[in-house]
Amino acid sequence: MRLFPLIFAACLAMTPAQALDSSAGKVTVTKMVDRLNDPWALGFLPDGGLLITEKAGRVLHIENDQRRELGGLPDVATRGQGGLLDLLIPHDFAQSRQLYFTYSKPQQGGAGTAIAHARLAPGADRLTDWTVIFELEPGSSGGRHFGARLVEGRDGMLYATIGDRGDDASAQDLSRQNGSVIRISRDGAIPADNPFTQTSGAQPQIWSYGHRNPQGAALDAQGNLWVVEHGARGGDEVNRVAKGANFGWPVISYGRHYSGLKIGEGTQKPGMEQPAHYWDPSIAPSGMMIYQGEMFPDWRGDIFVGSLKFDLISRLEGAPLSEVERLKSRETQRVRDIREAPDGSIWFLSVGQGAAYRLSR
Repeated sequence: MRLFPLIFAACLAMTPAQALDSSAGKVTVTKMVDRLNDPWALGFLPDGGLLITEKAGRVLHIENDQRRELGGLPDVATRGQGGLLDLLIPHDFAQSRQLYFTYSKPQQGGAGTAIAHARLAPGADRLTDWTVIFELEPGSSGGRHFGARLVEGRDGMLYATIGDRGDDASAQDLSRQNGSVIRISRDGAIPADNPFTQTSGAQPQIWSYGHRNPQGAALDAQGNLWVVEHGARGGDEVNRVAKGANFGWPVISYGRHYSGLKIGEGTQKPGMEQPAHYWDPSIAPSGMMIYQGEMFPDWRGDIFVGSLKFDLISRLEGAPLSEVERLKSRETQRVRDIREAPDGSIWFLSVGQGAAYRLSR
């Protein structure tokens, strides 16, 4: 595997490693990239390079001891929680050279979550053929709840999380894509087996709905899709996504409004899914990984979630799912994204530190 000799040669912030106590023993925490401005997502290229998105609209390409900002990006609505968001490097990137991004796209009346693909030619310092394949319409003026995590399913389809954009009731309205997980093909086409393609008035991209603001998504070893989403005051949730399922927001929730008032009708209702796990108080979750690597065999199959509020990484396991460990150090300040690297190490982005870190043995 070529990735890590190249990555270590390329990363620009190799500082003395720190030790973190964990259930797996001492874990080494190494700063790999610094001087990041509000980083949102990272991804590993098959040739050993690294890509990082920054919310203000930059993509950094780190390779062979060089750090370049890629050109060819569109205008981005960098308001509130919006900006250049997730990054997906598909399984066939080495052949297709195609990348996928989510971002808040400027629209009449505001902005909406959009998905685009673009091409990165070998040795290039810019993206070409930027093509939008989905956008949430109509746009809205608020700066909240874009969602925007992107996953390539085992079926070859794209699954993307769309936040409710601060409009709670829209998450129960199938005529709108707010507060949903959508499923589209890689060219933006709508799969015929999506659950609502034959439902009058429904948006055919919707795969599941009743979500608030999912900022983490990942596949488990069986190919099941999981998401983690922000609640209000309490009620952050981990959900196993199912075709056509309604996850209840804002009718049911384990949290309360920021004012302290009750949300909806309580915590349960027939026809609405229960979370696999919820946090109260909220941890402000963002970024999600389900570990499958060899470096930490005791953690295989466990869910890792970054916290923007408590500056930690939450580890969950078991059935029923429960939080069993909190990995916390000065490096875990506002963890935005967390990914498994090809060698089984765990990388995460710290907004608070403006850096990318590697957890290893």
